[in-house]
Amino acid sequence: MDEAGLRQRLHAVGYIADEAMATTLWLAGELQRPLLLEGDAGVGKTALALAMARAGDRRLVRLQCHEGLDLSQAAYEWNYGRQLLAIRLSEAVSSSPQALREADLFSRDYLLERPLLAAIDSEQPCVLLIDEVDRADEAFEAFLLEVLADWQITVPEFGTVQARHVPVVVLTSNGTRELSDALRRRCLYHWLDYPTLAREIDIVRHTLPGAETALVEQAVAFVQRLRREDLGKTPGVAETLDWVRALHRLNWRELADDPAAIVATLGCLLKTREDRFQMGPERVRQLVEGRRSVGVAEKVAA
Repeated sequence: MDEAGLRQRLHAVGYIADEAMATTLWLAGELQRPLLLEGDAGVGKTALALAMARAGDRRLVRLQCHEGLDLSQAAYEWNYGRQLLAIRLSEAVSSSPQALREADLFSRDYLLERPLLAAIDSEQPCVLLIDEVDRADEAFEAFLLEVLADWQITVPEFGTVQARHVPVVVLTSNGTRELSDALRRRCLYHWLDYPTLAREIDIVRHTLPGAETALVEQAVAFVQRLRREDLGKTPGVAETLDWVRALHRLNWRELADDPAAIVATLGCLLKTREDRFQMGPERVRQLVEGRRSVGVAEKVAA
């Protein structure tokens, strides 16, 4: 399957990928390299991994990164409760203290798989999503290097687990901290920006086919202008979909002429108190009309 075919498959499951993104995805698969996606929150990084799994009819294994993430949460953990039970059962049926060997206790039967080991040891090809890797610390990045370079995980108690199938790996980052050069070198890279007007309209139309065409076009144009405002949290594609879905449920066929009515629905787009109070009826009216902010207009006039 070439990049055009991959793009069509993603489109079939509801993800509208541009040519550059589809090419990078295809190359990552052909070269069996992880893909590092960076971009602002809400641009569709996680959704791309989900679409990759659906398009390829593969299981999705997701590791949600956070501060303090360690091996017991990310890769594997020993089932200490079951090991203790095995020791007690062995003592009950045998008088020899060596009846249950240490090698027996540290076998695969007592190993709990976490996302990384589950993806490496999967019997079928899968998609491994390492979400928001920038939230984990550098020590976790160092552990990832073995997984992403050699497709294996070393368990000191019994050895190395090699991947049965090389997973499709997608790492996402919101840029809360700089990732190491070593991690970046092992990945193909793609910066995922907010979609263009035409692409975002296509996304909304495909996701919400029942919404009126005029409503979709006007609402997306409004959001595109809104993103150019000085906001604390810029609305992403998910917020656009929520807003158009809400307007459709309100039986709107196009954006209302009354700015106050639009303001009443902005809880779908604006998620902070400061952003919400910044968008009053007058500013909303200007955005609907496609006008620049007053400050920019004054600078241009000067």
